[in-house]
Amino acid sequence: MARTRLLFKIGFVYHKAAFDPVIEQFLADDRYDVRFALDEERIRRWGIFNLPYRPPIVDQWVRQGYRFTTEKRGFDVVIAGDTIRDAAAYGKTLLCFLNHGTGIKTILYRNLAQHRDTRYQIYVEGRYREEKILESGQLGRSEVRVVGLPKLDGILQGRYDDRAAFLSARGLDPGKPTVLFAPTYKPTCLYDVKDAIFEATRDRCNLVVKLHHYSWMGKYAPHEQHRIFERRVRRYPHSLLVPMEEYNIVPWMAAADTLLSEASSTVFDFLALGKTGIIYDLPGDRLKHSDGMPLLGEDNRSFLKDAFVHVARPEDLGDAIDRALAPTAAMQSAQDRERDHLFHQLDGHASERMKGSIEALLAEGGHENAPDEPGR
Repeated sequence: MARTRLLFKIGFVYHKAAFDPVIEQFLADDRYDVRFALDEERIRRWGIFNLPYRPPIVDQWVRQGYRFTTEKRGFDVVIAGDTIRDAAAYGKTLLCFLNHGTGIKTILYRNLAQHRDTRYQIYVEGRYREEKILESGQLGRSEVRVVGLPKLDGILQGRYDDRAAFLSARGLDPGKPTVLFAPTYKPTCLYDVKDAIFEATRDRCNLVVKLHHYSWMGKYAPHEQHRIFERRVRRYPHSLLVPMEEYNIVPWMAAADTLLSEASSTVFDFLALGKTGIIYDLPGDRLKHSDGMPLLGEDNRSFLKDAFVHVARPEDLGDAIDRALAPTAAMQSAQDRERDHLFHQLDGHASERMKGSIEALLAEGGHENAPDEPGR
């Protein structure tokens, strides 16, 4: 019996964190012939050229048995972490969209607006995302399927429970609280807090800085974003800058006691773990795309306002960390309420539900994306 051909269109290496538990599910099933594509990586050189880039970690994946391909046609299922510019090139296939990370940014709805004629099966983490997609009016031919958040399955299954060993192996003190600073590249607070976050954690916390992948690549954000922190971690022995090749933030989210960000999807994901995060307030009403569309779908100054700590000034970070490490009962109650709305079944089995949904669709037939021509 012929095996089902499945392609994971990773796009950028950091997208793989969202796929990993789903990849594990399909690789363990002999009925599937699983391939991978990584075709969008670009790094800016000399401040001018955006050149194709093959991250060294890809060679590690190949040694582990991952089979990469440039083929597009002939797959029964394609799973992508973003909308696809040339979906018609993949032919008749079940096109699945597992977003690499949305949080409160509008980029998901913005991209769907450009692909209303493409039929995606959009796998989302809960009712909140389903509602937001429907409210955007950009669903088009696509369908939304609520399964939970596969990205967090490993944490919820207890795979990262040995926090002390993990931190010790990285030269950090497991006896101290760990603050994970995970800013996005745009809109970002990294320029505002680049010094204050080191001083606020000095002597009392581990500080782990995990930058967005784009902050390393120079194409969508300047190389200065990573250079800022490369310079500073050398002066602060309690800190660590997660290297570019370490694409997966999930182990660090498991080890962290609190997280600081502004509009990164990590703020959104951190709530699922039963921990208290810190949101750095930005002027959300003034943050726009070039065409005037807001960058954020929620004002980050009010998002999770009762559940997480909000801070508006760098000098207040120390107090914010103290509050996040000792949340009040009212904050914990608000977290429970928000978690129920944002996430579906935080049980560590979201990837299994996604696989089951894909298999049901394959059995039914008739759900393929098969436009007659590009732009139909």
